[in-house]
Amino acid sequence: MNTSILHHDIQKFIIQNTGADITKLALQKNPFPETDWILILNQIEARTKAKEKLPTWFTAENIIYPNKISVEQTSSEKTATYKASLISGKTLIDLTGGFGVDDYYFSKKFKSITHCEINEELSAIVAHNFKQLKVENCTFYAGDSIHLLEETNHKFDWIYIDPSRRNDSKGKVFMLKDCLPNVPELLDFYFEKSDSILIKTAPLLDISAGLSELKNVKNIHIIALENEVKELLFEIHKNYSGEITLKTANILKEKTEIFEFVLGNETSFSSYGLPLKYLYEPNSAIMKSGGFDEVSIAFQIDKLHKHSHLYTSEDLIDFPGRKFEIQKIIPYNKNDMKNELANKQANITTRNFPETVENIRKKWKIKNGGNLYCFFTTDVKDNKIVLICTKII
Repeated sequence: MNTSILHHDIQKFIIQNTGADITKLALQKNPFPETDWILILNQIEARTKAKEKLPTWFTAENIIYPNKISVEQTSSEKTATYKASLISGKTLIDLTGGFGVDDYYFSKKFKSITHCEINEELSAIVAHNFKQLKVENCTFYAGDSIHLLEETNHKFDWIYIDPSRRNDSKGKVFMLKDCLPNVPELLDFYFEKSDSILIKTAPLLDISAGLSELKNVKNIHIIALENEVKELLFEIHKNYSGEITLKTANILKEKTEIFEFVLGNETSFSSYGLPLKYLYEPNSAIMKSGGFDEVSIAFQIDKLHKHSHLYTSEDLIDFPGRKFEIQKIIPYNKNDMKNELANKQANITTRNFPETVENIRKKWKIKNGGNLYCFFTTDVKDNKIVLICTKII
């Protein structure tokens, strides 16, 4: 870890140039020849990335950042805060500590945190930053977490793991066995060290694929931030064999939309109906969950079609997703499209529809934007229709 970047003048320069064009800045002469110019530029770029994602780090003094990729890959503070609300106890070991954002928030819920990081420089950076952030209940281990677990007789309340994809797994189906550490292979060993394990995975992991590789899963959490799925969490407990609950959370500025259901409930069936006064589109966390029948049942609203994943009701309800008032319903044909939407401006969404948004725009010369929201979809009678709506804020 190069501490020369902590020099007062260099820190001042980094702060003043946060947000600057790095390409242009790189062409300038290094005002601090004793310190590597690339290192300074990396600090500026990483700090810029941290502004929205990691405001606690951004506003603290003398923070050292790793490369911008590490900042991009780390949890945001908002998702880390939510994650920390899910578990608690006295001791937690993070086997893949990274930049330490998750551990910063776990440290508020646990008496003691152990941060393991195989990259020695990154481990030293996090230890330094935690001093700046006044975190005093975290110990750091620079090395392979398996070695630490093998050497310790301690049993932890929780193990937390964020496996990373191996380079040689590119192009393959994303499976946990293709990641480091290989959690499915090591699970029995981990259970010797803790009865409770929380595994974070990238959002592109297929839930059923995750379940096929893991055992003792109690809860699956799908976390979205501003309607973009950021991560999946598999919560597993030693010897657990009951039903699996799928919990979705969409973290918004003003609130967090929560929806949960029991996985594989064979008695769950949607009710179907033609479009009524209001239209509902589930948030991305629910879409990822696949709990489409459960949405219809929980909110007592009709689904437009088995494969359309849009819902409708006569009365407006509080719904975890986007809400619209339907102004007009038209069949998808040449005459109606010409009369209603051709050469106009609208926001277009397709659900269970044979044409792409791009193709529809080009075909009917519809500009993007405006106050109209048009859903091109299929109704319960298998008719191709267009729902012309206004958004309910």
